[in-house]
Amino acid sequence: MSRGVELDGASLTVDQVAAVARGMAAVTVSKAAVARAAPGRAAVEKALAANEPVYGVNTGFGKLAHVRISPADLKQLQRNLILSHAAGVGNPLPTDFVRALMLLRANVLIKPTSGVRPVLPERLVALLNGRIHPIVPEQGSVGASGDLAPLSHLALVLIGEGEVETAAPGGRVAAATALRAAGIEPIELEAKEGIAFINGTQAQAAILALMVHDARNLWRTAHGAAATSLEALRGTPDPFDERLHRTRPHPGQLQSAALLRELLSGSEIRESHRTGDPRVQDAYSLRCTPQVLGSVWDAIEFAGRVIDIELNASTDNPLVIDGAIFSGGNFHGQPVALALDILTIALTTLAGIAERRIERLVNPDLSQGLPAFLTRQPGLQSGLMMIQITAASLVAESRTLCTPASVQSIPTDANQEDFVPMGMAAAFKARRVLANAQRVVAAELICAAQGLEFLKPLRPGRGVERVYRRVRELVPPLDGDRPLTPDIERVTAAVAAGSLV
Repeated sequence: MSRGVELDGASLTVDQVAAVARGMAAVTVSKAAVARAAPGRAAVEKALAANEPVYGVNTGFGKLAHVRISPADLKQLQRNLILSHAAGVGNPLPTDFVRALMLLRANVLIKPTSGVRPVLPERLVALLNGRIHPIVPEQGSVGASGDLAPLSHLALVLIGEGEVETAAPGGRVAAATALRAAGIEPIELEAKEGIAFINGTQAQAAILALMVHDARNLWRTAHGAAATSLEALRGTPDPFDERLHRTRPHPGQLQSAALLRELLSGSEIRESHRTGDPRVQDAYSLRCTPQVLGSVWDAIEFAGRVIDIELNASTDNPLVIDGAIFSGGNFHGQPVALALDILTIALTTLAGIAERRIERLVNPDLSQGLPAFLTRQPGLQSGLMMIQITAASLVAESRTLCTPASVQSIPTDANQEDFVPMGMAAAFKARRVLANAQRVVAAELICAAQGLEFLKPLRPGRGVERVYRRVRELVPPLDGDRPLTPDIERVTAAVAAGSLV
């Protein structure tokens, strides 16, 4: 289990999200944060006592905001909100994304701006630590007023409704059954607590947080694949010289070139063809790796800056600030949706250039003397012919998913919510493209490692040799035709774990 995470509403990080979502790190709620949140709840109680109209507290929601609700019905109002908005459809979100969602929602609810009792975030933390995971359908959110449907399915469990997945035998069970077994009491929502729970960007933000974490890992691994391909194709590292890149100092480009130099340092293969090589320069997919993957890094880091803010932002509505209650639009997911769309494009670019290097490795017209499809008996054996076709199909699919979701607004709620960001649609596409890109990079690693077999006893750069050995721990050299799917999936799992470079 990973190191524990304490929530205070202000300092949650991407790495902590990954530790809780995947490493099952224990979670606690800061006592100091609970104390800081108390005035926010007091402001809500004061407004109720004064019988002031406050949106979503003693009024209806959305288009029905003009309807005043009697004090006797305020608890029922919040419960009805959760029940009516639990309208998600489709496959359940994977458990790691649900855990991230739970963590982010608890972190927001502990903020003074939410105006809820501490029992809400504390109960979410109890579910996390008990590995009781709500079933949250992945479709049905337009991203404003927040991720209403996914968060409602999460809130259902707190009030003893809906379904959960547990670590116990039997898996998917009624929430009431799981809560009873864990000794956790369902919550009766007080005024404002239902709307505070579901107004927010935490479903799309949870996905963005894990996407940024995974994209950073993939970016580094993609350099391991690119450097290994360069060695197998007997390319030159000269275009990665720091002096060249200082003349165009994009941050990602500088980092990419430096990483390639590190991986390729000490190459015997390079020394073997330093003189007498008739090529003046390599193809773009080799020579321009820092320019391409550098721009991918800059896009990943843009998404990283967005999620760093969003993890600790107040995205409820209304918000309690300095004792006053403001109705605004911080629940609008446009920043997150746009970051997800940009990440989708960036990861498709990463996969696209990797596929081009695969083609150079397997194509005897481009591979600088390597045998066709990297097999010792071309014709009798097809070797790695199909691995390039698989990669091509994944890149083609990813390109179709690059159409932005964040510009696809369809008005909702009787045109009250007339411009929405479609953040969960952007997240759905980004997740698919990430998986595709991980498999394409895995395919390149398999092909590049196979290419190195034909250059022995020459040894590649020290970093490339480490990558090669790690690949060989997962898949043996291709000595004859065999099904390639198990090889691809084993290497993909290592790529996803960030354990190859």
